[in-house]
Amino acid sequence: MALRLSGLRMIPSRRPDKAFTPPSGNVSGEIMKNEVILVLDCGATNVRAIAVDRQGNIIARAATANASDIAVENSAWHQWSLEAILQRFAECCRQIADPLSSCTVRGITVTTFGVDGALVDEQGKLLYPVISWKCPRTASVMDNIGRFMPAQQLQQISGVGAFGFNTLYKLIWLKENHPQLLEQAHAWLFISSLLNQRLTGEFTTDITMAGTSQMLDIHQRDFSAQILQATGLPRRLFPRLVEAGQQIGTLRSDAAKMLGLAVGIPVISAGHDTQFALFGAGAEQDEPVLSSGTWEILMVRSAQVDTSLLSHYAGSTCELDCQPGRYNPGMQWLASGVLEWIRQLLWTPETPWQTLIEEARALPRGAQKVKMQCDLLSSPTAGWQGITLNTTRGHFYLAALEGLAEQLAHNLQTLQQIGHFKARELLLVGGGSRNALWNQIKANRLEIPIKVLDDAETTVAGAAMFGWYGVGEFSSPEQARAQVSYRYRYFYPQTEPELIEGV
Repeated sequence: MALRLSGLRMIPSRRPDKAFTPPSGNVSGEIMKNEVILVLDCGATNVRAIAVDRQGNIIARAATANASDIAVENSAWHQWSLEAILQRFAECCRQIADPLSSCTVRGITVTTFGVDGALVDEQGKLLYPVISWKCPRTASVMDNIGRFMPAQQLQQISGVGAFGFNTLYKLIWLKENHPQLLEQAHAWLFISSLLNQRLTGEFTTDITMAGTSQMLDIHQRDFSAQILQATGLPRRLFPRLVEAGQQIGTLRSDAAKMLGLAVGIPVISAGHDTQFALFGAGAEQDEPVLSSGTWEILMVRSAQVDTSLLSHYAGSTCELDCQPGRYNPGMQWLASGVLEWIRQLLWTPETPWQTLIEEARALPRGAQKVKMQCDLLSSPTAGWQGITLNTTRGHFYLAALEGLAEQLAHNLQTLQQIGHFKARELLLVGGGSRNALWNQIKANRLEIPIKVLDDAETTVAGAAMFGWYGVGEFSSPEQARAQVSYRYRYFYPQTEPELIEGV
């Protein structure tokens, strides 16, 4: 799967937006305008326009619902309307027109989910709708990919795991079902590049989006001739690669009119939201980040990766980092989804989480030998052990928290082998990070500090940092990030005899 940090899109910030008050004026009496980067963020459930200043403060934001469409060909298929997404961005920009009028928009970045895209003609017109990652039509292509190349070899070259929605499978499906379209096509554009093309007229390929496609040689940082030749896909379909922070072009007049912005604003390459969430969270090289939600997604920004190991572990993948010379190996597994199931099973869906936490916190570490194997999706031995007549529902919940922490420990050990690093602490984001009891259990099991990021609007922050770098305000993305004040809470490992306490 193209991992989505925190959804592996990060959980929206719980901090209220900082109010913006324009400075009183300069020596000449003119009103000084605050300068911002405008981040256009296309998620699966919401489209957002967010203006971010140099310090990472959100000056204005607006959101509107996003949804895929049902395909005409088959009611079980899903596709995206590019025009609808553009109109939703326009609506968001109209909503923040007043605060933006007090700002100078220095640059625009686009960030979105991975893998999806479309074939286009020389004018950028879609030749076929954007097939959504939610669409099941390409699952059979994945199941039979061995007719082109062994799945293990494919992952060793590309890094990307076998997920039914991968870009490679979409293009093979189009080749086999609509071969004339590949002949007619001027280019394949990933969804961020489709949006950038409408903004600037330029045909490009965001490197971080390409890194989700299962078509790159991840070590060469370019499309794999071996994969393309084996699958019969022409290299000419993929326009020039652009790195994060590189200027794509400038906002052209029709797009400026649609968004209510000035013509000529630089459009800076961002791309796949996962990579910018990692950077925006403040993650340094070799600092693992855990996005804790329905799924837990563990990733790291590493300088090395052994892609030959990836195919041995279910849920593993590796994408390109937002900066050259780094990789983002990762693993994912069902986590809060297990806890939600337990809540519905033993309490009610409406029971506050704090009720479950307090019942578990009253018990000693180890849940009095009640244990849970939490891999409910694939393990035949999943479930609880050590149950007695004295077992309470608090035991079940505590055993699940401890079992998930055990799963995390195993996956972190695996990731350290794949990425050739040693974790000194774990950076934690997402909805699961609000569970202080679970955080402490993780710290105890891993025997390293857990660092919880309170303000987790990290995808937007990361995209804005590369925007500021791209317009020349800072000499590097790291210098842009250094302007941001991060707030962390720490959970340190406790000694064995202590009871688990909330922080």
